[in-house]
Order: sequence, then structure tokens, then C-alpha cells
Amino acid sequence: MLRTPSGGAGHGTAATDSGLMSIGTVLNALRDEFPEVTISKIRFLESEGLIEPQRTPSGYRKFSPADVERLGHVLRMQRDHYLPLKVIREHLDAMERGEAPPLPVVGRQRDGEAALEVLEGPTVARIGRAELLAAADVDEQVLAEWESYGLLTALPDGSFDAEAVTVAALVLELGRFGIEPRHLRSMKAAADREAGLVDQVVAPLKLHRNPQTRAHAEARTKELAALTVKLHGALVRTALGVRLP
Repeated sequence: MLRTPSGGAGHGTAATDSGLMSIGTVLNALRDEFPEVTISKIRFLESEGLIEPQRTPSGYRKFSPADVERLGHVLRMQRDHYLPLKVIREHLDAMERGEAPPLPVVGRQRDGEAALEVLEGPTVARIGRAELLAAADVDEQVLAEWESYGLLTALPDGSFDAEAVTVAALVLELGRFGIEPRHLRSMKAAADREAGLVDQVVAPLKLHRNPQTRAHAEARTKELAALTVKLHGALVRTALGVRLP
């Protein structure tokens, strides 16, 4: 469930008694369920027509509780159902019209377009190159530099895994501290080794004939990935001798 903060004044609090909220308040409301959401992500979803917050005379965004709820639906459908933004927008618009369409899933490509069908297992969420540039707010030269160091790798069709948005945001944030993309090659190599270890464990399950066993492989991969990320974080904190909030 999303929590909607209220009360108080100033940045990060509800804007007025009408229940309208600043983008900072919305971010705080969403982060319990979506810890990786950023202000840039919210702005990007607005630019793609997923939400339409009100604007003050000075141009500040003000979000209603319905906007926050819709944002939660969008982020949940991206995370859990791997749907492109166009499909999510059409689905939510249909729901707002009182319709109850079945939740689509991205399936095979047909005539250059995504065919929507119900699949047994999850598919890979993707983001186009232009979408990634807009979400990260960088130009082609910067993205090409990240690619040259292996931090981001385009898929065969030129798109990127949706996780590329998170990678881009973190690379930019680290850049604020003087850590350049070339410095991050060792982190990418370490991540590849960790992924290889997880894949080695689940590979026999992925190759099994039984669909349920293959589905179990997907769940096991997510579980091992989460444990690997936690261990990596704990080892870094231990090496630095720091405790993070």
C-alpha cells in the first residue's frame, strides 16, 4: 500500500489543505514500495503521458492522491508485469473509463510491433534508446561513453533492459562525487562475476522440461540476486567501516 504523507509545511510536505502534494512528497510516498524511484523517473512518466499533475502559476507540479495512486499502478505494472509505457497508459485509461480489460503481457514481435498475449512466464522489460536518454537527461555522447565502458549494453534490437534507467541514475549520482564512468569498470566486472555465479546455480532449473520447474528457476534467480546484492553491500560497508541508514 502507498502511504500519503500529510501535514506540515515547506518542501516535502503536502502543499495545501486540498491534499495536493509536491513532487518531493510524492517521492517519499512511493519510496516505501519503490525504493529506486527518483524525481527524474516521475518527470519522465509525466512526459510520457502516464500522469498529468496540476501546475501552480509559477510552474510547480502539484499531485493529487489519485495521481499518486496512478503512479503506483504504473510502477507496479512495470516491475511485476514488464509492460511498456504505452501499454500501461492504454490499460489505465481503459480502467478509468470503467472498463475492466485483462492485463496484457508483452509477447512475441510481429511485423515490427509488440504482440500482446498471455504468456506462461515473465518477459524482459525494455526501454528504447530515446526513452533512456530522456529518462537520464543525458545526450548521445554521454550514453556512448557509458556503453564504451560496458556500464550499459544495448540489446540486439537497439533497446535496453529497463534496469538501465537505474544504472544511468546511479552513474550520474556517483559523478557528482568525481567518480567517472571509467572508474566503474571494476564494479561492472564484479557484477558480471556475481551474475555468473547465480546463473551457474539456476542453469539446471532453466533447462528443465517442466514449465513449473522453469518458473521456479525465475523465482530462485530473483532470490539469489537479492541475497547477492545484500552481501555485496555488506562487504563494501565492512571494508569502509561505515554504517548506512
